[in-house]
Amino acid sequence: MIRAFVLFFIIVLVSLGFVWVANQPGSVTMVWLDHRIDMPVSRLIAGVAILSVGLAVVWRTFGAVRSVVARTGRARVERRRHRGYKALTRGFVAVAAGDVDEASKQAERADVLLADPPLTMLLSAQAAQLSGDQQAAQKYFVAMLDRPDTAFLGLRGLINQALRDHNRDEALMLARRAYRLRPKTPWLVAMLSELLSQTGLWAEAAAVLHAAARHRTLSDARQREAVALFGQSQRAQIEGRPGESLDLLRRAHKLSPDNVPIAAKLASVFAGQGKRRRARKILEAAWAQAPHPDLARAFATLSPGEEPLARLQRSAILVKLRPEHAETHIAVAEAALDAQLWGEARRHLRLVLLAPNPGRRVFRLMATLEEKESDDSPAARQWLAKAAETGPDPAWVCRRCAASVPDWQPLCPACDAFDELAWTSPARPILGSPASPGAPAVPFSPGHA
Repeated sequence: MIRAFVLFFIIVLVSLGFVWVANQPGSVTMVWLDHRIDMPVSRLIAGVAILSVGLAVVWRTFGAVRSVVARTGRARVERRRHRGYKALTRGFVAVAAGDVDEASKQAERADVLLADPPLTMLLSAQAAQLSGDQQAAQKYFVAMLDRPDTAFLGLRGLINQALRDHNRDEALMLARRAYRLRPKTPWLVAMLSELLSQTGLWAEAAAVLHAAARHRTLSDARQREAVALFGQSQRAQIEGRPGESLDLLRRAHKLSPDNVPIAAKLASVFAGQGKRRRARKILEAAWAQAPHPDLARAFATLSPGEEPLARLQRSAILVKLRPEHAETHIAVAEAALDAQLWGEARRHLRLVLLAPNPGRRVFRLMATLEEKESDDSPAARQWLAKAAETGPDPAWVCRRCAASVPDWQPLCPACDAFDELAWTSPARPILGSPASPGAPAVPFSPGHA
């Protein structure tokens, strides 16, 4: 309503203006190319107004035509882009389904329809990988390195190819380059630290993991850094730098005080230096958190040449720290057996036998007790038979290849996996035993991250 009133008001003003001009006397004379033109002022103004309106109509018509042409072009481009993305989607679905022909077909179609090299090159590379054409895939991945927005994707593809070909040096070089681009990518940090550890570059691996802990890239970065420092400590010990080795070991223990092997190793080093009080304090703190056979062995060897009875008396502290844990009673029972206190050993072993699955170690200790206490071979054989019938005791098992090893190490001896050994019941024979020739190496995959 307001707009109509405003328009009516403008028309009235224009009309009044034309009436006023028409009532005013005067004329205009123009001379052009020997022609003289005389006309009233009102006619000149009317002519100019008509010409202006005509030019405005022509300009608006031209703009409308141009807008229609532009919209038609944009619609055509949009339809082409829609078909391209549809082909791209179908191509990735075909890659996921393992359909080589369909993936290649859709990759070519997307490349024609889309002017988007990052996506089309990635699909083409994956289609080439799916068809087994590693050279073509590598060509696409290398081409992606020339563009800042696709360089990281290209590096990831080349890293996977290098790992598939067991080319660790090439994978490490590419991983370092990718790390410079995106240092906060979790799978990359995990893979780079593993490659560095496998190559023996423990200091660089620890630095990468330290940065990851600071930026909270990995939830277990501190634990992994402690393992890398442990590996660095081992290297320093082998190369004859005991002071540096001890310093690295102490840093590792400070980062991960609940790591049983690190605590046991640090206590053994202190015990070897005659610092038994410090060693005992470390072992007692670790035992209070998680009793473990490795800690029990380190505790038993704190004082070389110690009398068995004295060791049994010293092991009473373990009962005070964790009286409910089976490992506590097993450790005390072993000390009692060495001290030939058969009743004490039997008392602690019976407490463990009340558990649903005591384990082979307990049955074997019972067999040893029967044999030493009363020379009861039939009873000992019964316990040994039970040991043979039950499942294996917990051991250090690789989470990646499921190989079991007798002693914890930063790298799995079977597949070279970094920080993958966990204390659990094994599904395979212990590595190095006659029944286990060893497992094939398993390359790292970003999927583990």
